[in-house]
Amino acid sequence: MLIAGFPAGAWGTNCYLVAPAAGEECVIIDPGHQAADGVAEAVRKHRLKPVAVVLTHGHIDHVASVVPVCGAHDVPAWIHPDDRYMMSDPEKGIGRAIGMPLMGELTVGEPDDVKELTDGAALKLAGLEFSVAHAPGHTKGSVTFNLPESADIPPVMFSGDLLFAGSVGRTDLPGGDMVEMLDSLARVCLPLDDSTVVLSGHGPQTTIGRERATNPYLRQVAAGPGAPTEAPRRGM
Repeated sequence: MLIAGFPAGAWGTNCYLVAPAAGEECVIIDPGHQAADGVAEAVRKHRLKPVAVVLTHGHIDHVASVVPVCGAHDVPAWIHPDDRYMMSDPEKGIGRAIGMPLMGELTVGEPDDVKELTDGAALKLAGLEFSVAHAPGHTKGSVTFNLPESADIPPVMFSGDLLFAGSVGRTDLPGGDMVEMLDSLARVCLPLDDSTVVLSGHGPQTTIGRERATNPYLRQVAAGPGAPTEAPRRGM
């Protein structure tokens, strides 16, 4: 399997291209601010054919390049219905103005073809099967995408801004909710095998085993009810 990732734009949001192998169809995950050039470069380098864009949530740092990327490859975008409004109205998703200079670089709106994700769906794209889990907390429509173990890689979770190395996504923006975040961590992350590689929306990769042992939020939900030990949270 091929997973090519790079941090993009002002927020350093991780964008991923996933394919069975070089020279085959691929899925693009979270093409955020200024990600279009990086996507084009990865497509050329690995001789890929994009068939879809899938989005972990609707914040502008994860969706800013959806329109140009989908348009360049004539592919649909998949997003949870609770976050779909943010593609056309990104400022509503963060509760404040993004700023005119930055907004001038963005193509706000929906691509021509938008499809909606559902909890528990098996998304079959590019010869791969992504398991979708609704994971609210950072936003109401946050989801994760999981790939099963294969011959050459362990299981993988694309966690968006649910789970990071050592932290979790912030919950102080519109739609954020710490109670929902903790529930999502318990329901979506804790059942996964320790070998699961976590590819998050920001920062380095980690594993479920490492986070189970060291992440204060995941440790708290594993231990049972109670407020988590406070630690920095990330994401827009």
